[in-house]
Amino acid sequence: MSQGEDHSEKTSIVTGDTFNGTLRQAEATPPAIQVLLGPTGYVGRQWLLTSSEYIVGRSPESGIFIDDRSVSRSHAKISVAGLEVMIQDLGSSNKTQVNNAALTPMQATRLQNNDKIQFGNVILKYLERGNIEAAANLQLAEKAEKDALTGAFNKGALLQRGPEAMKRADVLKEPLSVLTFDIDHFKKINDTYGHATGDYVLREMSAIVRKKLIRSNDYFARSGGEEFVLILNGAPQKNAMEVAERVRATIQSASFVNDGKLIPVTISIGVATRNAEMEWDEFLDRADRALYQSKQNGRNRVTFG
Repeated sequence: MSQGEDHSEKTSIVTGDTFNGTLRQAEATPPAIQVLLGPTGYVGRQWLLTSSEYIVGRSPESGIFIDDRSVSRSHAKISVAGLEVMIQDLGSSNKTQVNNAALTPMQATRLQNNDKIQFGNVILKYLERGNIEAAANLQLAEKAEKDALTGAFNKGALLQRGPEAMKRADVLKEPLSVLTFDIDHFKKINDTYGHATGDYVLREMSAIVRKKLIRSNDYFARSGGEEFVLILNGAPQKNAMEVAERVRATIQSASFVNDGKLIPVTISIGVATRNAEMEWDEFLDRADRALYQSKQNGRNRVTFG
């Protein structure tokens, strides 16, 4: 090796702690299937296989819901038992294929790492337990769907989940309600205490809602600067209003203290319950109009629209 040789382009070495941390995260990642080719909004989407059984289909009540006409309502079944993951076609119209070979209906086949699975025109890849690619996909999905500041889902994820929730409610014949709310006089908080304190309020309020006030099947998203949306699956008007009042009262009574300063925080809420004729945009707009009425009537209150 000659003296003065430039080694700047040599391969870099990842630190042991970083590499071991990545491996530990991968080892903890369950098996998954990821969409390689499919309808708009689905490519790259990944489902972790954490339950013992999933129905794959076009029905919104399917455990793995794929909204594509080439997919049957109940297209296939995926079963997980220990390290084994099995797939079974349920007599679908357009067949289930694994690595381009059509499966015999009702006959289970074991999946192997990186197998290509095709449901109609939709192609997915199977990733076995501990696959580092599945762990990386999970991290990317978190970054793509979550708001970095508050930990709530972002507006893009909400635009996808809202219509899906409505389809599910139609199929299951169950009620669906939505809350929209924002922080009262948020500009004044920023102007008085500074934007860092404003960010603190957004983070803290979101953490209170996520950790204390919603069920596992509810969906909480940040739709704008200080604006949030909460989808309540299976909730009729009465229940939705009770949830809204509990959220309002909890935020009002919470202590928001930053840099030794107590910041008074309240929220205004609009509530809507869907009827069968509504589309997602109209549904959300009805809740937004109710939110506007809450603000017009003095703020720190709940209005049904």
